[in-house]
Amino acid sequence: MWSALDKNVERWALLVFYTMLVVTMAVEVIRRELFAYSSVWGEEIVRYSFIYLAWIGASAAVKDRAHIRIDVLYNFVSTRIKAALYMLSDLIMLGVAAIAFYFSIESVWVAVKFGSVTHGLRISLALFLFAVPFGFGLMCIRIIQSLARDLRDMRDGNSVYEGATLFESEDKK
Repeated sequence: MWSALDKNVERWALLVFYTMLVVTMAVEVIRRELFAYSSVWGEEIVRYSFIYLAWIGASAAVKDRAHIRIDVLYNFVSTRIKAALYMLSDLIMLGVAAIAFYFSIESVWVAVKFGSVTHGLRISLALFLFAVPFGFGLMCIRIIQSLARDLRDMRDGNSVYEGATLFESEDKK
């Protein structure tokens, strides 16, 4: 079960938030066009679903090494140097993600402390502000997993996992 969760947690979460976003947006468009009525809560659901999509998607990109990077240098170095460069970039990214996680928690605590609520849904704003530390927390976990995978590959003499390239077909993976 842990293996399935580790492999698919971002996919499942992305599916939930994307479905919520699309269904809510479709309902709101129909309500606005057919009934000349729209709700405040619909716009909030779409906005906050999109925010969660972005942060969970960032974690998924880190996991699959599909994030934006300039990797032309990697084509000209040995396997060991390539692994070291990937690990260096992961360590830098881990530092940035950990700092961002630390500072983004504060806004959640402030929302909890003062009882801030959303305008339309009237539920705790902390649930939605939590998207940022949640995304950075997932990124930290995925970066640590990536570092462990790279160390294992380096120790075993395997080439480092480079992730998918742009327009790569599923057959090549």
